[in-house]
Amino acid sequence: MSDRSKPRVHWVSPLPPAETDIAHYTQRILPDLSARTDLILWTDAERWDRNLEQYCEVRRLDPDTITPKDFASAGTIKNAADPIFIHIGNSWVFHSGLLRLARRIPSIIVLHDLAIQELCYEAILNGLFDKEAYLQDMELWHGDRGRDLAAQLFDGKVRALDVASLAPGFELTLKNAIAVLAHTPAAFEAVRSKATTPAYLLDLPFQPHKRAPSPRRHTTGPLKFVQFGYIGPNRRLEQVLEALAPLRDEIPFEFDIMGNVWNPTHINDRIHALGLEECVKIRGFVEERQLDAALASAHLVFNLRYPTMGEASGSQLRIWNASAAAVVSDLGWYGSLPTETVFKISLDDERNNLQALVRRLAENREISHAIGAAGRTHLEQYHTPARYAEAIAYVASNFSKDARQALLGQAAHNALQHSVASQELLRNVLAEID
Repeated sequence: MSDRSKPRVHWVSPLPPAETDIAHYTQRILPDLSARTDLILWTDAERWDRNLEQYCEVRRLDPDTITPKDFASAGTIKNAADPIFIHIGNSWVFHSGLLRLARRIPSIIVLHDLAIQELCYEAILNGLFDKEAYLQDMELWHGDRGRDLAAQLFDGKVRALDVASLAPGFELTLKNAIAVLAHTPAAFEAVRSKATTPAYLLDLPFQPHKRAPSPRRHTTGPLKFVQFGYIGPNRRLEQVLEALAPLRDEIPFEFDIMGNVWNPTHINDRIHALGLEECVKIRGFVEERQLDAALASAHLVFNLRYPTMGEASGSQLRIWNASAAAVVSDLGWYGSLPTETVFKISLDDERNNLQALVRRLAENREISHAIGAAGRTHLEQYHTPARYAEAIAYVASNFSKDARQALLGQAAHNALQHSVASQELLRNVLAEID
């Protein structure tokens, strides 16, 4: 039975067993989120983990035909003003349909990635997003430069990753956005700078194990290294391999790559070319329990990014949960992390920095333990699902107010986008309705 003392929330997201951390993120926060909101989960996938239904109702939707009325009629109490949260990441496999839905239905966008050009490009190539709509929005938000970048992308002159560095792409989610929920200061400020849509900043949540795991890291023998998740070119795996190769005869190590690598054949070829086949293994996607055990025994986890464009890292929260030590690029969200919770290295001279860190660990493995323990403390203090669920309930309670502000802001943007004076007028209009 619905409890109208709590805000109704329609939560549209990938769900387990989908092989994306956004699905696992939803699962991790579900007990707290369902306790603080009157929750319905929605997915466009054909199947989901039925264990989710112990917390709330789960429904399947067609992103191209569902209407606001369909959402309003769900549950036992009907309310057309129920907030709809739609989750957008950068994988076309899981988010193509959700992006189409977000552009049709007034909703709160949960922006997991600021840069979604790869999502848009791959969705278009696979017939899951309209190319002309993409071109129009690139011009709407970025003018002639946006249209030119899009043309170069489809002419094969630039990569989607290159386009994202100049025009991240999150703007395509704003067409019917009531509000945007961001997980990093960079994403929050980027949305605010558009002056069309209310924005909220929440720390990405993770449910820590009830007890911090006891260290399982060997004090002798090979150093244990791990990298995991969806590993695209920006995760620096090739650069890590190139840094490790000269050390293979100096420092014994074992490196497990767990997750989906963007090009396994290419990476396997690099492993063999660098003479690393005895100490580096691609394990593929593994179950969470196996991954957590690997992290708990790792002396170092590689979590590098370049470019990084405003995304937070669910991977980093999982690393902290295991009280493990990660090395991150000193950029974006990762650069803002407390220095005692991660090893940070500069992109400049990245290879030498990585090699120096590995040598430090070989000499003193205790520094890995100290970093991991501090990271676990930080996770427990700032990233709990209970804290996050309270914030979601607050955002949901503001839905009607935010809808009025977004309506005026988006109308003003569409009408006044072409001049500096118009942008100033837009800001003044929005200030009046705060």
